[in-house]
Amino acid sequence: MYTQALDTHGKEPLPAGAGSSAALAQRFQERIDVEEKIEPKSWMPDAYRQTLIRQISQHAHSEIVGMLPEGNWITRAPTLRRKAVLIAKVQDEGGHGMYLYSAAETLGIARAEMIEQLLSGAARYSSIFNYPTLTWADVGAIGWLVDGAAIMNQIPICRCSYGPYARAMVRICKEESFHQRQGFEIMLTLAQGSEAQRAMAQDALQRWWWPSIMMFGPSDADSKHSAQSMRWKIKRFSNDELRQKFIDITVPQAQFLGLTIPDPALRWDEAAQHYLIGPIDWNEFHAVLAGHGPCNRERLEARRAAHEAGRWVREAAAAHAAKERSRQPQAA
Repeated sequence: MYTQALDTHGKEPLPAGAGSSAALAQRFQERIDVEEKIEPKSWMPDAYRQTLIRQISQHAHSEIVGMLPEGNWITRAPTLRRKAVLIAKVQDEGGHGMYLYSAAETLGIARAEMIEQLLSGAARYSSIFNYPTLTWADVGAIGWLVDGAAIMNQIPICRCSYGPYARAMVRICKEESFHQRQGFEIMLTLAQGSEAQRAMAQDALQRWWWPSIMMFGPSDADSKHSAQSMRWKIKRFSNDELRQKFIDITVPQAQFLGLTIPDPALRWDEAAQHYLIGPIDWNEFHAVLAGHGPCNRERLEARRAAHEAGRWVREAAAAHAAKERSRQPQAA
């Protein structure tokens, strides 16, 4: 779907008089400004290409690694219905990773290279997936909070300036919406259950609230990439804007559940018409990104083991493809 004409990067006919790199860059920005989609054959600045490769590959890695915390609960989900729904969700996440790897391939990077970057630890994925899932309520909290934050981040990407990424996100966001509703329904069931179930739901909220808030990335003042990404319309909103939208939507949901947000400084600001939160512990965020989270090592080891276990499948598929090619009549 996304891998057409990968050998034709930059081969789009250039506009008249666009001989210099400055003229090309100006024409490129003009296209961005009038909301034209940039396609794989379009001329693009190398920095734009590299920014997209970094973002899309990290997004793909996050979907793949994100299968692990919840996959751990498939066999332990409390009912057959819960097992079936969780299997469907984990399958969705694997599919999202494949869509995104395909979108990144249109930018000239091989999927094998991206996966090697993940397995070697050179590439990052979302810090949220380096936290453990200790109880069944954590599966609900991930759906409600983590997927809720992901939707807030990802819906604007449906209008991303790069066509393959934007189109991939349309289906991904539809499925993420199902994931968020699934998680909230788990939390609602627990919140309306026994005292022990309500305590389990509250404990999950205690542990997942702040990591979910950090999912939006550093504050605007400390973000290295936001300003340029917004100029190129890869991003449409700043990190702090998206974080605030998430907070304003999620706090009333927690109130409906009868659960307490773990932030004594949380308050409603009537003048700003926003919920204001206490200080974020960015030291924890940077520590997890640097590989010092509770499950960093466990997540990468699991991915490496799965990659090695699947080696025979990849080799068999490659051998079959080579045999099929050999059977094709040679061109004259």
